[in-house]
Amino acid sequence: MIITGYRLGRLRAPLITPFRTALREVDAVEDIVLTLETDAGLLGYGSAPATAVITGDTHGSIIETIRLHLMPRLLGRRVEDLFLLCQTIRTAVVHNSNAKAAVEMALYDLWAQQLGVPLCRALGGAPTTLHTDLTISLNSIEQMLLDVDAALARGFKALKIKLGKELDTDLERVRLIHARAAGRAALRLDANQAWTARQTVSLLNTLERSGIVPELIEQPVPAHDLAGLKFVRERVATPVMADESVFDIPQLLRLLEMQAADIVNIKLMKSGGISGALRLADLCAEHGLECQIGCMLESALGVAAAAHVAAARPKLITRVDLDAAALCEHTNIRMGTMFAGSAIEIGQQAGLGVIGFDALETIT
Repeated sequence: MIITGYRLGRLRAPLITPFRTALREVDAVEDIVLTLETDAGLLGYGSAPATAVITGDTHGSIIETIRLHLMPRLLGRRVEDLFLLCQTIRTAVVHNSNAKAAVEMALYDLWAQQLGVPLCRALGGAPTTLHTDLTISLNSIEQMLLDVDAALARGFKALKIKLGKELDTDLERVRLIHARAAGRAALRLDANQAWTARQTVSLLNTLERSGIVPELIEQPVPAHDLAGLKFVRERVATPVMADESVFDIPQLLRLLEMQAADIVNIKLMKSGGISGALRLADLCAEHGLECQIGCMLESALGVAAAAHVAAARPKLITRVDLDAAALCEHTNIRMGTMFAGSAIEIGQQAGLGVIGFDALETIT
């Protein structure tokens, strides 16, 4: 099966409530969608959001990287050569991990469609139902408590609490949310790089002395500060998860060498796609390091692709943070993967199971 062409589109899905972190605020998911065309009539789909403050990618850079650097190297080549194609993508341009992830996603979709099986099965797993946490955006304490109540009413058993403002206020946020959710949902804290190592230790030690031990603390210090992560890990009972500190294998090897974290958060947009995500998960497994599968604020297509990766490595990827679809009023995508509350049900359709899009804007 030969790749003969491609199309680009823009997909927008409004959020139920604005998404706020220590880094940004947005009110809708907006993804660039790639459609790969083949001589067999099959279509492969991939997507990528703009995440300038995390990966450096914007919608403009994603579009131009795909047009100028990636697709010219893929047109006319065979989908069966998947692993060579992924190598071509990795080496075609430095950085630009979101664009690479979108193209890889579409290639893997085609590869599994040609095999006639869901992508997770092609990767060695099987369709299953995953359960994700839900993000509670950074807001006033009163609003966050209302959002916690809404999440609990929807059946979520794990909540990711966005923090990263004044430390005393963050401490009060966690205490009150813990009191509201106690016995009903686990708390995962995410400061989005907003604290120093000493601030993190101070806050967590205070919580732990009062009997509050979160399920994890995610990337409390700046991405480059592995020494800070290690400092925190050695002084708290709460497991420490690296997110922005780990994009690729060299960064993961450095993290492992320093023993700076207990868990690694794997995201397709950071790793440059499915092949990179699988390599990170497999290396973590070799070293006994836990993995979580995560996502950006991105479309249900990207979330579904990440869910297939998790289903392909169920013993390695033990936590799921794929709530982007659950944060949307509607996904504007028709596909085999179903989203209902915390449940992500992977269907039996071949590939990623994309049926079609609603309101997809063509990019010319």
